[in-house]
Amino acid sequence: MRRVEIRALSVLAAAALLTGCASRGPEVPDDEPTLASLKARDAAIDTRARAAAPPAQAVAQALAAYQAFLASPALPPRAPERVEAERRIADLEMDRAETLSADTGSAPDFRAAIAGYTAFLKDHPAAPDRDRVLYQLARAQDQGGDPAAALATLDRLVREHPATAARAEAEFRRGELLFTASRWADAEAAYAVVLQAPDETPFHERALYMQGWSRFKLGRLDDALAAFFAVLDRRLGGEPGSRPALTRADRELLEDSFRVIGLSLQSLDGARSIPQLITTPGREGYEPLVYRELAELYLKQERVKDAADTLAAFAERRPLHAQAPQMLSRVIEIHEKAGFTTLALQAKRDFVTRYGADSAFRQANPDGWTAAQPLVQAQLQTYLAELARHHHALAQKTGDPAEVEQAIRWYRAGLTAFPDAAESTENRFLLAELLFERQRWAEAGAEYAQVAYGDRTSATRGAEAGYAVLLAHAKQQPPAGDATEADWQRRGVVLALQFVDAYPADARATAVLNDAALKRLAFGDTPGADALAQRVLAAADATPAQRRSAWSVRADTAFDAGRWADAEAAYRELQAMAPGETAVTERLAAAIYKQGEAERAAGRPQAALGHFDRVAALAPQSAARATAEIDAAATRVALGDWSGAAAALEDFRRRNPQHPMTAEIPARLAAAYLELQRWGDAAVELERVAPTLTDPEAARDARWQVAALQRKAGNRAAEQQALERYVAQHPAPLPVAIEARQRLIDLADGDARRVAVLQQALIDAERNGGDARTARTQTLAAMATLALAEPKLAAYRAVALKEPLQRNLKLKQARLNVAQAALQQVADYGVPEAVTAATFHSAELFRAFGRALMDSERPKTLKKKAEREQYDVLLEEQAFPFEEKAIALHETNARRTTELPADPWVRRSLVALGELVPARWAAAAQAASNTATSPAPTGAKP
Repeated sequence: MRRVEIRALSVLAAAALLTGCASRGPEVPDDEPTLASLKARDAAIDTRARAAAPPAQAVAQALAAYQAFLASPALPPRAPERVEAERRIADLEMDRAETLSADTGSAPDFRAAIAGYTAFLKDHPAAPDRDRVLYQLARAQDQGGDPAAALATLDRLVREHPATAARAEAEFRRGELLFTASRWADAEAAYAVVLQAPDETPFHERALYMQGWSRFKLGRLDDALAAFFAVLDRRLGGEPGSRPALTRADRELLEDSFRVIGLSLQSLDGARSIPQLITTPGREGYEPLVYRELAELYLKQERVKDAADTLAAFAERRPLHAQAPQMLSRVIEIHEKAGFTTLALQAKRDFVTRYGADSAFRQANPDGWTAAQPLVQAQLQTYLAELARHHHALAQKTGDPAEVEQAIRWYRAGLTAFPDAAESTENRFLLAELLFERQRWAEAGAEYAQVAYGDRTSATRGAEAGYAVLLAHAKQQPPAGDATEADWQRRGVVLALQFVDAYPADARATAVLNDAALKRLAFGDTPGADALAQRVLAAADATPAQRRSAWSVRADTAFDAGRWADAEAAYRELQAMAPGETAVTERLAAAIYKQGEAERAAGRPQAALGHFDRVAALAPQSAARATAEIDAAATRVALGDWSGAAAALEDFRRRNPQHPMTAEIPARLAAAYLELQRWGDAAVELERVAPTLTDPEAARDARWQVAALQRKAGNRAAEQQALERYVAQHPAPLPVAIEARQRLIDLADGDARRVAVLQQALIDAERNGGDARTARTQTLAAMATLALAEPKLAAYRAVALKEPLQRNLKLKQARLNVAQAALQQVADYGVPEAVTAATFHSAELFRAFGRALMDSERPKTLKKKAEREQYDVLLEEQAFPFEEKAIALHETNARRTTELPADPWVRRSLVALGELVPARWAAAAQAASNTATSPAPTGAKP
């Protein structure tokens, strides 16, 4: 019974000593472990000791009993029981001090216990349990507030009783007191003794922990880390399934260990020092905690970058570790909280690259990806979205192509990794917007289509995306080639109808439908265009403009299909909706005109005329009116209504002087005027036609006909002007031009000067005619030359042989030569009519010269008749050769009677010969005189 009680008291004393030692300690930083930090910890030994502690009354009763026992006179002074009773009284004093302190809350008073233990040791130096008493004394001294005495007592205990069963505990308590006294080396040595015990004691783990702290205080950081990692190995180094459950005290011990490890690492090389400490698989298991605790320590010290770098170092070292994503996520969190946006962004890029859908991490953790790592998925999804939108914003702000590509990359990565996420549709829409902004129309259209018509459509973005599909398609350049382009346009219509069918209530649906109708019309699908136009007209929300467009499509489709009456009806609808709209008016006019064309082609000219006339009535301002009026005039011509046709053409030209079709009017009017025998009017129109003719021959004929019609109309001045224009513009062919010139000469009769100019012009033109000259042109030229010789002949005849006779004779002789030369020019043409005329005039010149000699004024010096007669004889001798020459020339003409029996100049020569040589030529002269009934020929007067 006593052994049990003594053991219980010993345990109680040990617990009290532990509590007392932990109650004090030197001032150290808050994050460093101390004896005081152990005060509140519930070690198993303390709990059992308190449970065994008796109540205060029981202690007092036991104490009184022992004291009475010692006071008993029957107890011998050296009795063994006395020794035990004295020790027991000291134990009870200590117990009473603790109990009173616990019950009252006052400071414990261990003086009685200390005095008891001290007296016991003094009185009983050879007591067998002396080591135990020393331990209890040290405990009482420590709890009584005298750690130095407690330490001295423990030193004595281990010195005097090195083999004591309490050696490990005593060394541990020594270490505590030495540590509190800042005797780090001595404390580390005391803890080493505890750790070297053959059998592990309850103090082993805490001694290991405090050994680490002692080494830390000594600056032996590598040794300190070895101790702390040994603590971690004991609690965390086994397989996860084999680790015992941790108590609160265990957790606190581990937390303190991690904290001091962090302090040690930061004093060394930070996270770079960790890998060399991870030397076993067990340590690899808790390696993430080491990095995390170091990072948290850095954060407490506001060393933000070091904290982030530490966590990132683990992710870099163990990229496939299941906790690597959480580490990198914490890095991102740290950067963002510190405002390091760029670093956070780069960390997010690293995160999604390392842990994305195609990453080695995902392949290395297939089960963890879907089950044990939901946080990774959530973070990955968040970071992908944030990266995409960050670069999207920069792309919009700067326009940098690199930012655009980054945004597209992250959008697509997010959509690939999380296709079914709630945000995927919105992110796809934003991707499409970005592609659209960068004019990547095809890619944008594909993404928009996914939003609008894919498996996950958006209630808020669907219609907008569907409409954007149309915009993207419209922005793209169609492929080369007509057929491909048509297919492209048809594809646009298909997309438009897809939008309308998917979102019929959208405010843009009718507009899209209307645009599709226009496109179908453009690429020739008139039935399809008409069908869509009817849908637009049936839409309740169709605007006036859309209804106008739909009617326009219906009208144009009918027009293109040749349904002219239907087209006219539709255009009238349009005309009612938009009065005065030029395009509508033009198409209406065209539809009516086409009906006229159809009637004309069907052989119903009267019906055609009615349609042509309706164009002017219903669309007076249309361009088709001119064509219709021209065709109406042509139809009237076909019906034989020449007056109506002429009136219509005249009215058209009056109203439309600058109209291109006015150029066609002159020819049509000329034809009408010819039918109406309005020669002058026809000539005027032909004059207008001539400059427009591209065929030179036709233009020449037209101008010649102008002159002919003016002559036929009796308009001499107009004819003269027409001929002048003709010869100026058409010098060839020569025969016609010469005839025109001759007609000008005839029209100028009475104006000798103009006639001479015209005759000389005719001569010059004919002389330069080259191979184009004909007998007719030469005849007219010769006659003109003969006519131009008349003034020379007249000048010759004008010279009278009178005083001064010698001078006048000489002048007359000179003018004779001139006249003869002129007549020679006429003869040189070789034209019979010209030659006979020249011969006749030459003969008459000589005959006249002879007569002039005979009729010349006689000199006044001839006073006598004989002298005068003698002078007359001489004159006759002089005149005779001229008369002979004249006879010879006339006879030359006379010999041409056979070949030119009707030539007037031959007949005139015969008459002259009858006068000059009547004996020989009287009968011939008489015959010629009887037949000379025609007017005198053109040429010089005899």
